[in-house]
Amino acid sequence: MTMTEFMDDGTDTAGREVVLERVFDEPRELVFDAWTDPRHMAHWWGPRGFTTTTREMDVRPGGRWRFVMHAPDGTDYDNLIVYLEVVRPERLVYDHADADGDNEVAPAFRVTARFHEHERGTRLTFRLLFPTAEVRRAMMDERASEGGKQTLERLAEYVATLNAGAADVDL
Repeated sequence: MTMTEFMDDGTDTAGREVVLERVFDEPRELVFDAWTDPRHMAHWWGPRGFTTTTREMDVRPGGRWRFVMHAPDGTDYDNLIVYLEVVRPERLVYDHADADGDNEVAPAFRVTARFHEHERGTRLTFRLLFPTAEVRRAMMDERASEGGKQTLERLAEYVATLNAGAADVDL
């Protein structure tokens, strides 16, 4: 079953999804840019203790982001994202998979990131949809939810430095 088929099969998604939300004190354009510019990603992507190396990032429908997440124990995790929708500064929809170089090697999940204007700045809704409840459970066993929360915490910390003009990023 392809990603599109499992997304469009009409079944209830409640047992297959994880939804995280966070409010940022910064404007949504800034939060969106931090999520879509490779110069920013290395500063915040991944759980605490992880670093990220971007190999390629082309944020447009059909574009790809190939990156490696480096765990604190030295393990490298190749990842591949294929962008389906990019609506600046409102929404990103993409498929995410583990990868081996250029090859997808694990079941993908679909991400919908919505950036809403909020009285404090931006409310981000981050929705992960898995092909099956079993795949979701396996990801949750790997502490994906906690990793997602830590990633959003790191994003909040990073965009606060951008907004204050303190980030060490050559833009």
